[in-house]
Amino acid sequence: MELQERLLRVQSNLKAPKNQRNNFGKYNYRSCEDILEALKPLLLKEELTLVINDEVKEIAGYMFIEAVATISYKSEKIEVKAQAGIDPNRKGMDISQTFGSSSSYARKYALNGLFLIDDTKDADTQDNSKTTAVKPNATPEILKKAQSVNATIEQIKSKYNLTALQEAKYNEGEY
Repeated sequence: MELQERLLRVQSNLKAPKNQRNNFGKYNYRSCEDILEALKPLLLKEELTLVINDEVKEIAGYMFIEAVATISYKSEKIEVKAQAGIDPNRKGMDISQTFGSSSSYARKYALNGLFLIDDTKDADTQDNSKTTAVKPNATPEILKKAQSVNATIEQIKSKYNLTALQEAKYNEGEY
């Protein structure tokens, strides 16, 4: 339980602003490196270790990178996986760049899952022709993960929309 408490403090204190700019697409974003830079002092303070590993996989002829972000404290571990497809024929990139790009994406989304970083306004998750400040709806998976780290309703509501039924079930520990 000690790991979950430490992780919750990191999740609550993490500030990883979108300081990168894509002028062509006219949107701001955060990179995997930005997240790691913001995390390092918090991990040090909480005496947590973070390791990220990649593996190239293939299903039905489609290649992808699976990244695993593992946080640990003493003998306790929590891991989150994320995947990103690889297009070896991507225009303007050589083969190593396509793999590297997919690795960065998968790592970023594994970190997003582990540290509850909301990326709903990123270019890869929405139509950037319109700007919106709408929060995403909480899913059972999000609520289960939040409950596993003892997140408060207020913390969840700051990032997600909750129905009254979801809130009641969460308060009763049903996720």
